[in-house]
Amino acid sequence: MRRTASGTVEDVLPQGWNARNRVIEYGGRSWRSHRGRLIFTNWDDGRIYVCAPGEEPVPLTPEGPARYGDLVVHENRHGPGDGESGGQGGEILCVREIGGGREVTREIVAVPLDGVSPIRSLIKSHHFLMNPRISPDGQHIAWIGWNHPDMPWDATELCVAPAEGGPYRVLMGGEDGRMSIVQAEWRDSGSLYAVADPTGWWNIHLVGMDGTSRNLTPMDQEFGDASWRIGNTFFALAGHRIVAMHGTADERRLGVIDDPEAGTPIRDIGGSYAFWSPTVSADSRYVLGVGASPYRPHEVVRIDVETGAPTVLSAAKTLPPAELLPTPEPVTIEGVHVHLYAPRAAAGAPGARPDGRAPYVVFVHGGPTSSAAPILDLTVAYFTSRGIGVAEVNYGGSSGYGRAYRERLRHNWGVVDVRDSETVARWLITSGRAEKVAIRGGSAGGWTSLAALVHSDVFCGAVSHYGISDPEGWAAETHDFESRYLDGLIGPLPETGRRYADRSPVLHAGRASGPALLMHGMEDAVVDPSQSERFVAALARHGGRWAYRAFPGEQHGWRREETIVSVLETELAFYGLIFGFPTPEVPPLTLEGTGAPDTGGRGEETT
Repeated sequence: MRRTASGTVEDVLPQGWNARNRVIEYGGRSWRSHRGRLIFTNWDDGRIYVCAPGEEPVPLTPEGPARYGDLVVHENRHGPGDGESGGQGGEILCVREIGGGREVTREIVAVPLDGVSPIRSLIKSHHFLMNPRISPDGQHIAWIGWNHPDMPWDATELCVAPAEGGPYRVLMGGEDGRMSIVQAEWRDSGSLYAVADPTGWWNIHLVGMDGTSRNLTPMDQEFGDASWRIGNTFFALAGHRIVAMHGTADERRLGVIDDPEAGTPIRDIGGSYAFWSPTVSADSRYVLGVGASPYRPHEVVRIDVETGAPTVLSAAKTLPPAELLPTPEPVTIEGVHVHLYAPRAAAGAPGARPDGRAPYVVFVHGGPTSSAAPILDLTVAYFTSRGIGVAEVNYGGSSGYGRAYRERLRHNWGVVDVRDSETVARWLITSGRAEKVAIRGGSAGGWTSLAALVHSDVFCGAVSHYGISDPEGWAAETHDFESRYLDGLIGPLPETGRRYADRSPVLHAGRASGPALLMHGMEDAVVDPSQSERFVAALARHGGRWAYRAFPGEQHGWRREETIVSVLETELAFYGLIFGFPTPEVPPLTLEGTGAPDTGGRGEETT
């Protein structure tokens, strides 16, 4: 989309084009603008295209198996096509990925914008790469890389090499200084600003070409986050200033550091927006970003660097009545961070209770190295407006509270996340807020939901959106990016195979404390649909009860409008069944299974 000088918001791409990519499956930084033209990666074929508004896109990369992401424009004033004639000179620096499954290679390449010159391979250093940046004098290239079994929030390296080729050097990270670097930008041709966590918090550092560094924001706040996508921009340079997101998972403000190296305090800008996405860009006058708050959805916002005043650029969204929108209440329960959303149901809503107690659902975010933000979420509002309370749990292992909190989950996935969710559920009941509690989540949140259902007796039901039920099977099946993720979450295989069996929801389905609703996209390359199907089969063997919905054409996450509607209505119908209230507004749901185990008890399977 673009906003014209007259204020009109319009679609830039012609019908049928989709500016996404799936590098490391989650993609990232799929478009850039250059001299009035749009450069983007197309979802269907993975190629890079260029077009002007109103024109048909033209490919810049050849047909083939390659996928591209993390696009950065490099003007390259001496490249082909430059000069007084105003030709389309310069290059796109990006990550190129070739292969599928576990057989994948990645490198940083330069794609000429003239559409004629050959693609140049620049960097082949690590199994995973991101953040390619050319120094202002054009002499060096910097990037971030990491290798299995690390994830980018475990350990990465900030590297630099001559732009025209040659050996590279590690400026931050490496064997002697394991840390997570998530973004780096050139300050000048001899130094960079980098977001790294050697102190346990993602702070902004000034890094010299000799590898020396200085923390410019030494505080217990996060200036970065987990890199599930490549191409995140947590900060941007606004002339001599730095504009950066900062805070915790409870509040992430946008601030300006007017003199970074003098240690001037952060000056918050952006008004009431309490949470910003990692898409920050700036020039010397304005900052552009995507902001949200508990009362406003994600919006494209322009902010004056001097005054801090925000201007919304994206088109307005129609919202439900304000009295039906929930307000987050941040609480900490036995060390667990939670955002509570009390029901705000209209009179006569199906879940409303006259005694003030209400059914509650514990929402478990995915990742698991991620977090839930206290911003306007219409999925939450859909349930709270129908009398169902929501408790979003940022369990131990969540990002946004420093490395120590994040690493509480190390080798304890299926233990700490389940225990923290159970702690919140029991508190909801004992505090008089809830009469019954269910649990739901997607992907890794689906895993926690199913694991809590079989390893705890507090939940009356669980909903799993494209979740994991068989961890050892998932470790063998999933895509390259996460193929060694469980080494840190549970332990390396085969040495810790007993842990996998002990925590596996599918191997303990006979212990389920209530019914389960499972929903899965049939083209999911991250969590295979067989993960849901195995849990359903295990419930059937043990006399459990369930409902299962498969969605053709969907991948890892819901994108089609008809799917999103169906998923929400099915979930509401499920809550009506387990909480005991009618849901006449949605199609009826019938649970399968007898409720009586075929083995005569709540025994577990064995490996």
